[in-house]
Amino acid sequence: MKTGGCACGGVRYQLNAEPSDAGYCHCEICRRSSGAPVLAFATVPLKDFVVKKGEPEKRRSSSFGERWFCPDCGSQLAMHVDHQPDTIDFAVATPDTPDTVKPAFHIWFDSRIVWFDPADGLPRYAEFRPNTQGQN
Repeated sequence: MKTGGCACGGVRYQLNAEPSDAGYCHCEICRRSSGAPVLAFATVPLKDFVVKKGEPEKRRSSSFGERWFCPDCGSQLAMHVDHQPDTIDFAVATPDTPDTVKPAFHIWFDSRIVWFDPADGLPRYAEFRPNTQGQN
């Protein structure tokens, strides 16, 4: 069981499943929402992302999804997308032990900031990965 939360501690959550599909997203919405050149995320079943303290605010950030964040400090915690209603993507820097969730790919790589070119050798996809649930 992993726990995590926002920067101020106002929102705390528990993951009741092992994260999967950890990756980096370079899309403009993730960049602007996180204030960073890339957002690292991983997936768990929605039922296994359990808020234990506080209540995240939810903001529709695109035509297909909403961002969850702390109403006090603004830390982005998760994104829930319409085309994957049974799962949620959480920001991998927010667990208390973030070293245990390692990204394995890059999506929306063609949208990256040109000066940000990671040298990790991980697979890079122009947009979504092939066979992404709900995007075929």
